Amino acid sequence: MAQPVLKCQHLGIQFGGLKAVDDFNMEIGESELVGLIGPNGAGKTTVFNLITGVYKPTEGSLYLNGERMNGKKTHQIVHAGIARTFQNIRLFKKMTVIENVKAAMLEELTYNMPQAIFRTKAYWQQEAAATARAKELLQVVHLSGKEDLEADNLPYGEQRRLEIARALATNMKLLLLDEPAAGMNPTETEELLEIIDYIRSEFKVSVLLIEHDMSLVMKICERIQVLDFGTTIASGTPAEIANDPHVIEAYLGKDKEEEAEADA
Repeated sequence: MAQPVLKCQHLGIQFGGLKAVDDFNMEIGESELVGLIGPNGAGKTTVFNLITGVYKPTEGSLYLNGERMNGKKTHQIVHAGIARTFQNIRLFKKMTVIENVKAAMLEELTYNMPQAIFRTKAYWQQEAAATARAKELLQVVHLSGKEDLEADNLPYGEQRRLEIARALATNMKLLLLDEPAAGMNPTETEELLEIIDYIRSEFKVSVLLIEHDMSLVMKICERIQVLDFGTTIASGTPAEIANDPHVIEAYLGKDKEEEAEADA
């Protein structure tokens, strides 16, 4: 059996006397897309923060392609191959679109300060290569022709896609998407799905997705894991999750109950 790209074993974190995430276990294979869902406050973003090194787990282990990530700093985890987008967009808004993408390539640029100051041949070669690659990634997310716009001037949906291009520039093996379709209209959401599917097939990237749009989750995810109060209450295929009574009670059924109360 192939080694999983991501492996979480009994992962957990405690803040004071509160266990925000408890005994979290997950494996994701190459190019697999897994959904992580649950009510607000269930611990989904906390799991993302544990995986990316924002929080240090108080228990359990985390592996990327067999390499233990526990104790590594966030930039080391990014360098190892994990990248993420955020629920609240975090771009360099006064930098151009292409500068945002190139900012994720800084570790690949080996020219030194004197070479940059005097614009040596090594500087221009590396800058040209980074620019060409950034343009290729912008084409993947349908942002060609907008390279010189300030990121802040892009429509909301395009800013979301720019975040994905910047994540791709890190050469990641695992992409964590935190509510990527939030605030998007149906057309933008459909375009996003096509981009994610293309990235998985062309770049062999694995994806872990947090999303509240259940139609999107059920359509795109191969497996889904459900959290409630920091604990996994179900894991399975979209069909299994949609029909799980525990999930319906804890999460899926809440929307229906709220609609019924609103109609009353």
